[in-house]
Amino acid sequence: MSEAFVAVDLPGWVDPAEVFVALFADAPHAFWLDAGPDAATGSSWMGIGMPDDPRRVRATSLAPRGDDGFRGGWVGWWGYDQAAARAGAPFRDDADGVPPQLWLRADRIIGFDHAVRRVTVRAEPDEAARLVTAIGRVAASAAVARRPHDLPQRAARSRHTAADYAALIEQCRDAIREGDAYQLCLTTRFEIEGAVDPVEAYLRLRQATAAHHGGFVRAGDVALLSASPEQFLQVVAEEAGAIVRTRPIKGTRPRGEDAAADAALAAELRANEKERAENIMIVDLMRNDLSRVCEPGTVGVDALLEVETYPAVHQLVSTVSGVLTAGTTVGGLLDATFPAGSMTGAPKLSAMTILERLEHAPRGVFAGCFGWVAEDGALDLAMVIRSVVVRPGGAYVGAGGGITWRSDAAAEVAEVGIKARGPLSAVGATLPPGW
Repeated sequence: MSEAFVAVDLPGWVDPAEVFVALFADAPHAFWLDAGPDAATGSSWMGIGMPDDPRRVRATSLAPRGDDGFRGGWVGWWGYDQAAARAGAPFRDDADGVPPQLWLRADRIIGFDHAVRRVTVRAEPDEAARLVTAIGRVAASAAVARRPHDLPQRAARSRHTAADYAALIEQCRDAIREGDAYQLCLTTRFEIEGAVDPVEAYLRLRQATAAHHGGFVRAGDVALLSASPEQFLQVVAEEAGAIVRTRPIKGTRPRGEDAAADAALAAELRANEKERAENIMIVDLMRNDLSRVCEPGTVGVDALLEVETYPAVHQLVSTVSGVLTAGTTVGGLLDATFPAGSMTGAPKLSAMTILERLEHAPRGVFAGCFGWVAEDGALDLAMVIRSVVVRPGGAYVGAGGGITWRSDAAAEVAEVGIKARGPLSAVGATLPPGW
């Protein structure tokens, strides 16, 4: 926590959505890292700040002192394309008005511990007192958090038609057959024209597709709205030292129409040979990445091929961790691990090179990462997936899937539609025909 900050616990609980709408919805630079509308575990963080130099964030040493979360520092995102370039891959600039990296230096933070239902204000003393008073008014009022208006439906415009995407899948399989890659995460983009209210869109998104790493980050006329289920990197202090964890997702199924169908889909995902192989390939890639910045012999797999269930999908998730080498910085960790293997494929550099040629367009903020970085180097970053990027005059949604030799093009196209449907509906858009 910043030396100038004080931490003040409030006497009772208040709904984070009500607090955000009342205090920060109209702020030009605001953030809300959201554990979800019905969260019983985890933490949410919200507040305001000013844009800062991303190089300061990268230079931060990973030496966390405690495990009480975000005590002060930065909230923001890193996009995909510049990270690919840093890793040595060809890349394309995204001239869409959205900064490829954006970090707000937080000067007021409200934390919500969902497990114990505790609200904590972190700010300079006078501002902390004002925030406590303002939150008290929210808690005492009978107002209901702002409900988004109904939207007229509009069709999104796709970067690739479904048929084009299916043809690219076959080109991925050609590259895999030739031995140039084992797996490729092929993506596309869906564009929406017209004004988007980012707060209303995020309220819709979190209700429809709640996730443990939801997020809203706005800076001026651009914003990232995310219902990400994938934690990319977490750094915490434990007895062994500074521990880094990553939780790659590979393998997706839709939810069933009833309990029996839902259970069958989860079981099929868990047993599917292609999905298991895809997940294990990324686990091995992440083990290799973490070994570059971790103490020898400390990188291990904590959980393998676990099915996690969300409102719209089942996901196949694994967990890899290690003890960071002393002196590692945020930038050093990112250089070793980012872009994430779950969004590239393996081997990583070859995969990124092939994908740049096939996709023939930038990814922008999509496939990047977002979250918080504390001043002491504790951090929690999620993948930019299941997200909406808002920009002047419109917005976009990225989606994709991992392609292996055994991929079925029709199933992969359907998976992209499943992933994009929720974020698109949050801005009143539908999938184009064929998707």
